[in-house]
Amino acid sequence: MFKMAVECKNRTESYLGIEVEFQYPFRLHQVYFDAPTCRGRNPERLFLVGDYSSSAEFFVTIGVFAFLYSTAALAVYVFAYEKYKENNKGPLIDLGVTAVFSFMWLVSSAAWAKGLSDVKTATDPDKVLTFISACASEENLCREVHDPVMSGLNTSVAFGFLNLILWAGNLWFVFKETGIIAPFMRAPPPPQEKPAAPEAYGQQGAYEQDPYAGTQGEGYQPDYTQQGYNQVATVT
Repeated sequence: MFKMAVECKNRTESYLGIEVEFQYPFRLHQVYFDAPTCRGRNPERLFLVGDYSSSAEFFVTIGVFAFLYSTAALAVYVFAYEKYKENNKGPLIDLGVTAVFSFMWLVSSAAWAKGLSDVKTATDPDKVLTFISACASEENLCREVHDPVMSGLNTSVAFGFLNLILWAGNLWFVFKETGIIAPFMRAPPPPQEKPAAPEAYGQQGAYEQDPYAGTQGEGYQPDYTQQGYNQVATVT
């Protein structure tokens, strides 16, 4: 809502509190107000210009359906998660729907941002004052009293683009639920030890000693007390 004031040369015909109310869905061509003519006649009825209901309703519709789907998805995650993961159909459907909503948030937010810009232009009090015939005369004074409050509408556009970021970021988490990337994220198997070369075994055997070598050749002494030596001693 915004307010305007028209001060006529004849003060009795002045109207200092012209209120113009507009709201969702912003069919401004249906919004009217009465303004004085400053000519001793009945007030004239004037209408605003423009119909911006399509972008506004599209934005709201996407928001409502996104809320309903989010509620349903939360219920499935909490109460039927095993059914959701069965045959991997649930995550794939969820991925497709999330991608669609991400695109719809982009389109609807951009459309509503443009629509809001047009609404601000159409409801500018300085522009609306030009519609009043009494303001064409220099003898009359026309001015705005109160500008329209657009803070809530600006917030709606900001939240629209925040929802776009949220849904687009959620694509990654839903994509991981599908398991498509799982084979590529597995850790590589540990490297296997190569068997030693045959030369290594030969070198290793060169340093090993035969356990029987020391008992056969090293330190062997004949037994001089045998019977043959006893016979020589008897002949002498």
